[in-house]
This record gives sequence, C-alpha cells and structure tokens, in this order.
Amino acid sequence: MTSISLLGIPNDDNSALMKGAAEAPPLIRRELHSDAYSQWTETGIDLGAPGAIVDHGDIRFDDAHDPWDLIEQQVGVALARGHPLICLGGDHAITHPIMRAVRRRHPKLTILHIDAHPDIYDAYQGNRRSQTSSFARIMEDGLTDRLIQVGLRTINSHHRDQFKRFGVEVIEAHRCGETLTLDINTPIYISMDLDALDPAHVPGVTYREPGGLTPRQVINWLHALDQPIVAADIVEYNPRCDISNLTASVAAKLLKEIAGMMVKTTRK
Repeated sequence: MTSISLLGIPNDDNSALMKGAAEAPPLIRRELHSDAYSQWTETGIDLGAPGAIVDHGDIRFDDAHDPWDLIEQQVGVALARGHPLICLGGDHAITHPIMRAVRRRHPKLTILHIDAHPDIYDAYQGNRRSQTSSFARIMEDGLTDRLIQVGLRTINSHHRDQFKRFGVEVIEAHRCGETLTLDINTPIYISMDLDALDPAHVPGVTYREPGGLTPRQVINWLHALDQPIVAADIVEYNPRCDISNLTASVAAKLLKEIAGMMVKTTRK
C-alpha cells in the first residue's frame, strides 16, 4: 500500500487580518482520527490501516531560523521518504516555501489552486511574504509549469494584470459546476484554501467570502483527476472563527479524499 506523509506547518506570521491559522494542524488531526468518522475514503482506501499515514508531526519554529528555510527543509525531509505529502497549515503564505522543496523533486508540475482569492498580489501592505502574495512568489521563482486557479470570486484589476504576467489559468466561481474538466498531463500539487468553500460549510476561516463552493463540488473535482497527486496543502483554517468544529471536520474530510486520490493516482 502507498503511504501518505503528513506534516503540520503551524505558521500564520503573514496573516494580515488576524492570527489563529497556526492553531489548526492538531485540530484537523483530531477530526481525522476521531471515532465519530470512518477512516475509509470514498475511493476505497482505509487510512486507518497500519502504515497508511506517516505523520511527521508539526514543524517547530524559533527565533533563530528563517521560517521559510525551516519549512523548505522539513518538507524536503518528509518528501525524501518517497511518499505523497499533505501539509496542514497555517496560512496560505506557507505554500511558497513548500513549493521550493516540492519543485526540486518534480521538474514537471501543475498546481491546482482552489481558493476564493488569487493570492497573487505583488505585495500586500508592503509584505512580499503575505498570504495574499504566495503565488506571485511561486510564479516568479518558476516553481510550477502551470498554475490553475479555481473558485475565485474576489478578482481585481491588479490580479488580472498578474494573471497576464504569469499566464495563470483561471476558472472563476460562477463558472464552476459539479464537474470540472481539466486537461493536465503532469504530476499535480493541490493547494486547498478552505475559504474557497462557502462560509455556510466552513465558518472557521479568517477571510469569509459568500457565494462559494460546496465540499461535494471539490470532492468530485478531486476524484476526476487522473495524474499523480504528489503533494498538497490544506490551509487557512482558523479555529478562532469556527463553530462546533464544523470547519475542522470539513478539512479532515478533504484531507481523506486528497489522500485517497494520492494512493489511487500513484497506483495507476
């Protein structure tokens, strides 16, 4: 059986509005392993089987090291095990250093970014590491061959200029149906920002944006992918905003379905 690596990245240093996303990884794990839920994925994978998940714990940040260097290093260590990796954020800024490590192992790569926001500002409030700028840094550094952004519903003129600059492929929320046909012929990295979903499903996010996706839509899209999913992140869960652990349970469900598709596409 293909094992799935799990790594917590509890960092929200670059969240502009409020902190809290750094508290997410252990709460998502709690829902993942809760006796209230099945460990089986809809793809028929038992994540409760011995060795199904290799948990590398949470990165420990300190004042002596650049957080970006620590993230890149620890993601590299986890990837060296040879298993597909799911990272639990944290805010969306962490995707940039994650990709610095992922790209070294995958010279051909497509990022499927599911989000309400493009996160492609050149800088936000003067911060080039802002969680709203991570994909500008990724594209500048050449860390992916293609960037496909799905579910967007907060696009402004600067974003559109950045789309043209970097050749971003955009599918706005109003164009998203129950199915989504994507022509991808490289390994895939999934960046799952929970605020892509409608706040009715995920109240525990810092940047709530009404008019969003449903969990069923996203799961259907995941199940339709047919290239290897080599790594992923699930970010922007803010427990301080959650209601009855609803967002944590949705995050754990998406984790399970991403993991199941990692196993399925790796076997294929």
